[in-house]
This record gives sequence, C-alpha cells and structure tokens, in this order.
Amino acid sequence: MADNTTQQIAELNQKVDTILEFVNQQKLKSNAIDDLVADASIIGKDVYDSTVKALDDREVRLEPDDLRELGIRFAQNVGNFNTLLDGLGSAMDLMKDVGPIANEVIIDTTRTLHEFEQKGYFEFLKEFGAIVDNIVTYYGVNDVRMLADNVVTILDTVKNLTQPDMLKSIDTAVKVFSNMETENVPEYSIFRVMREINKPEMKKAWGFLFTFLKNMTKDNIN
Repeated sequence: MADNTTQQIAELNQKVDTILEFVNQQKLKSNAIDDLVADASIIGKDVYDSTVKALDDREVRLEPDDLRELGIRFAQNVGNFNTLLDGLGSAMDLMKDVGPIANEVIIDTTRTLHEFEQKGYFEFLKEFGAIVDNIVTYYGVNDVRMLADNVVTILDTVKNLTQPDMLKSIDTAVKVFSNMETENVPEYSIFRVMREINKPEMKKAWGFLFTFLKNMTKDNIN
C-alpha cells in the first residue's frame, strides 16, 4: 500500500513538472512575442515619424477621403492585380525559357564581332568614317542637293560603264596607254600624218571616232 502511494506521488510530481515546464515555455514565447511587438512598434513608430516628416518637407498632404478612395479602388481592382501578377509570373517563366537561347545569341554575336574585328571590318569602318568626314568638310549642302537631284543619271552612267563591252574597251585603252612611250613621243609631219591616215587601222579608228561623235550629237539634239 505504501509503495503504491509513493508511486502515485512520483507520477503526480512528474505531471506537475511537465505542466510547469509547459507554462514556462509559454511564458518564454509570450515574452519573445512581447519583445517582438515592442521592437516592431518602435520600428513602426520610427518609420511613421520619418514618413510624416518626409511628407511634411515636401508639403504633401494626405486627406482621409483620398486614402479611403484609394482603398476602395484597390479593393475594386484586386482581380486586375491578380491578373497582373499572373502575367508577371508568365513573363518570368518565359524569361527562364528564353534565357538559355539569349545566352547562345549573345555568345554567337560576340564570336561574330570578334571575327569581324580579326578581319578588319571595324578598322575599315573607322577609315570610311574619315572619308565621310572629308566629304562633309569639303562639300556643302548645295553639293549634296545637286548629287541627290542627279543620282539617277549618275547610277545610269555607272551601270553603262560596268557593261562587259564597255569594261573591255576601257581595259584595252588603259593597257594601250600604259604601254605607250610618253617620254619620247615621235613627231609626225603633215605628210606622215596623211600616210598614217590611209592605213586600214587608222581608217577604222576615224570611222569609230566619227560614228561616236555623230551618235553623241544625235542624242544631244533629241
């Protein structure tokens, strides 16, 4: 009987100890919450005071009606905000998917730019910029306007000059001129000129010259 009573007293003491430990833990939690609330209150007060001071420095006045209207409008647009957040989430998912592709594009672009630099494209553009600068320096607005007015004629001339027959004729003329002796040009008397004119190649040359002049005169008259 005495042993049973002793055991019951021991169990009762254990339960009391458990209850006291629980109460002590709850008290510690309550104290921690109180401390947190106190710290939050201090921070909130500081934020409130700083905000009020900043608004006062900028002469900003908040009316209760305006705040109430803002709250109402915020409540009315909760659905729109949710839609906006959903769209933002979709955009973030898209960025995650596009990110690797964008990285590849950046890598390829960097590699291409490096190749351009190795080939001298950038140096060429730099020198071409000097050409443009010289054009701007030595030519006025009227010159550019005249160029714009006659650009079609200029392009037609260039197009005609780049025809195969024309290029061949120009190339032949350049070769002949480069092979001519320009330092010691022989002198021709009237009689020698007359003899040269009667040669077949000179007759053909004169025929070409007169045909060219005739056609040019015809085009100018038309």
